[in-house]
Amino acid sequence: MVPHLTTALNGPLLELEKRFLDAAPDIERWLRSQWQEHTPPFYGSVDLRNAGFKLAPIDMNLFPGGFNNLSADFMPLCVQAAMSAIEKICPNAKSLLLIPENHTRNQFYLQNVAQLVNIFRMTGLNIRIGTLIPDIQAPTPVELPNGQSLLLEPLVRSGNRLGLKDFDPCAILLNNDLSAGIPDILKNLDEQFVLPPVHAGWAMRRKSNHFAAYDEIADEFAQLIGIDPWRINPYFSVCKHIDFHGRQGEECLADSVNVVLALIRQKYQEYGIEETPFVIVKADAGTYGMGVMTVRSADEVIGLNRRQRNKMSVIKEGLNVSQVIIQEGVHTFERVEKDGKAGVAEPVVYMIDRFVVGGFYRVHGERGIDENLNAPGMHFEPLAFETCCSLPDCQQTPDAPPNRFYAYGVVARLALLAAALEIERTEPSEESL
Repeated sequence: MVPHLTTALNGPLLELEKRFLDAAPDIERWLRSQWQEHTPPFYGSVDLRNAGFKLAPIDMNLFPGGFNNLSADFMPLCVQAAMSAIEKICPNAKSLLLIPENHTRNQFYLQNVAQLVNIFRMTGLNIRIGTLIPDIQAPTPVELPNGQSLLLEPLVRSGNRLGLKDFDPCAILLNNDLSAGIPDILKNLDEQFVLPPVHAGWAMRRKSNHFAAYDEIADEFAQLIGIDPWRINPYFSVCKHIDFHGRQGEECLADSVNVVLALIRQKYQEYGIEETPFVIVKADAGTYGMGVMTVRSADEVIGLNRRQRNKMSVIKEGLNVSQVIIQEGVHTFERVEKDGKAGVAEPVVYMIDRFVVGGFYRVHGERGIDENLNAPGMHFEPLAFETCCSLPDCQQTPDAPPNRFYAYGVVARLALLAAALEIERTEPSEESL
């Protein structure tokens, strides 16, 4: 199942996808050489937008929480990729400590945790779950709707090692994005691998750092296959010292919106695109689709009403927004139909190590082609791969399932490579942790 592209501009998209297909050997060789120089994040997911004239990443999550939404057919890919990741880091690993988010009431998220447990058990690891929830002082079972259960256990710190009672793991897998900050119990663990590293969490990470790295990757890749890098890369700008409640930073925000919109208009004129340009203003540190707004004119960010200021000022864990990224909006013309109802869709591609292991469509029946789909009312449809997305078929048309998914996988891996650079460049000194 590949969603129908409801746009007359499928010609440019097909041409872009054909470039990927024709250059597939060069692309794979180039990516392989990049992974010899850079260590891929342990895992990640990438939100993509397919505008017909452009296919680009709009977000990169280093603590993916939707493994339960992947097609069961691709569990073998997940296990093989997890084995590869573990072998590179800790070849003799026998045990793994998983630290999830504190969402004990979010059944969907807990099913994701259960799926991660299943994946790593199949790699031969003894995996247990340690929680950061202070109220959990003893092993606590949590029942899931599908009949599975999870055992959450209190963390135990011993010197520079972290584990559970009678459990000393080789490595620690974080599925907690540390939005609330890095807890003391996770600091200065110099005798165990922490995956991803704590500085990859939102306590320290900034989206603008990621997209600055992606700029470099996109330019080099575009030169490799002979395309305009804009076709795979959204423009962006940053505004610091923002206070939505105090109306501080409005001028910077309006100026940045004007600059990015002007750049988009130039490209739209160059390619004969008649769509209305827009930007997405969102918190530079944050997740869960919070602190996000669609803007089509700089006037829209001047004098926000109370409801708008409240929406933009606070993100996950109740943290205040003080810095925003102004990102070129990429339309999504993909739609998924189910039970006679159609919804706007965007692909989300999941990776472990450097391998694409699956994905799904985020679908929203009430949102438009230029709006954030990561919002209440969304649902997920697994990418029904006919083949895995790393095996294109050059004998078929560019929009055939293996080829469309190959294009998704290529752009997602470019974002993964950018995340690798981002993590390298933002690694703090031990003292600052």
